[in-house]
Amino acid sequence: MLDLLTQHLQSRIPGASLSWQCPPQTPDLPLLLISEDYPREGLPYEVAQALMDNPPYWCFCWASGQVLARYLLENPEIVKDQTVIDFGAGCGIVAIAAALAGARRVIACDLDPNALAACEVNAERNGVTLECSDDVFDLLADPTLTSAMITVADVFYDRDNLPLLDTFNAFFKEVLVADSRLKGMSLPGLETLDVIASHTVPDLDESIEFNRVTLYRTRLL
Repeated sequence: MLDLLTQHLQSRIPGASLSWQCPPQTPDLPLLLISEDYPREGLPYEVAQALMDNPPYWCFCWASGQVLARYLLENPEIVKDQTVIDFGAGCGIVAIAAALAGARRVIACDLDPNALAACEVNAERNGVTLECSDDVFDLLADPTLTSAMITVADVFYDRDNLPLLDTFNAFFKEVLVADSRLKGMSLPGLETLDVIASHTVPDLDESIEFNRVTLYRTRLL
């Protein structure tokens, strides 16, 4: 699977490679990510355009994923013995953190089959087991999952995805969200827990405003 991920990445970014890296906020959680020295300039127009249209999100560890993973590792009682669904799992950092924190069952959900493959590789390296799903609506149709909690990192900055939040609030017993693009805006049904500095790994030198992650959790009644 590692070879297949490398081949896929190189088909998208010629000259790029993968390496094991530990994000600074989860130093004991190694992940297979794109190497720091990947080509950033001089890509052919077609390659650059394809990357913009459909970037390989799974080969980066995004700031919000780090923050949410750290939160779970520092507060294991939230997920201990629970079923956790990690929506938009990417490299799997949040799903893996949930498993390490004691979740009974963790399902990594992502549309990209390469992301799910990366989740499996990263989970194996960290000594945990994940289930994988490529369709959140299949999960929403499963009545046994109404007692599950869902984690969502860097998804709701895309306003087209916001209607999903109402669905998640109605279906799951608890929703945890981390997002670096919402700039602290309120989200229906959720309370703001904190705003935490972070950055993508490898570092994309993004604007400082995108390095501040807002952490949300289902509002207690």
